[in-house]
Amino acid sequence: MKRSGPLFTLLAGLVLALFMLSVNATSGTGSSSYSDTSSDASEPTASPTTSAPGDRPSPTRTTTPTSSPTPAKRPPSDARYAGRTDDDSASIAITLRDGEAVAYFCDGRATESWLKGDVEDDGSMRLTGKHGAKLDGRIVGDKVRGTVEIRKRTRAFTAPKTRKPAGVYRATTEVRGEKLDGGWIVQADGSQVGILTRDGEPAKAPRLDPATGAVALADGGRLTARPVVP
Repeated sequence: MKRSGPLFTLLAGLVLALFMLSVNATSGTGSSSYSDTSSDASEPTASPTTSAPGDRPSPTRTTTPTSSPTPAKRPPSDARYAGRTDDDSASIAITLRDGEAVAYFCDGRATESWLKGDVEDDGSMRLTGKHGAKLDGRIVGDKVRGTVEIRKRTRAFTAPKTRKPAGVYRATTEVRGEKLDGGWIVQADGSQVGILTRDGEPAKAPRLDPATGAVALADGGRLTARPVVP
């Protein structure tokens, strides 16, 4: 009976060793399986979420309001201007209508010229007449400023805008075989200047009645002058 104790102990140790070996083998297999699962979980299954360019909120842009360009002021379609040269030696009157202009230069003695041409959108005008006469002007506010060249002499002028009866008038007729051609400029203050040409001979014109256009001639004849328009 005394010998059975050590044998029993030896067998118990053997069983325990076999049991531990079995547990170690099982634990090793389980550890390997867990390791694989852990590796899969640690790696992202998709790329990190990034906002597509279209999904990103656009930065707020400050837009500076742009004012609409001010339309250029077009010249009046129907207007009258009357004034004098800067040296006060002659008068000049201009009438506008539908983009065209007619002008009359007169010194009240012997020099006169009729000029005509177009008015540009910016108010500038270049009018021409006989014998190389020309006028270069521009509408500036309520005036026409420019120069007029008559008989190779250039004069600056200013012609303020005015209203009827001020303006330019003309009368052409034939009396007893004599050709008459008269031109008048009536200023805003009522003063006037004109030349009446008889068969090519210029002279100071008799006074014009702006209300009726009547002109009484020295020999008893009469003329009727009319406002001049392009």
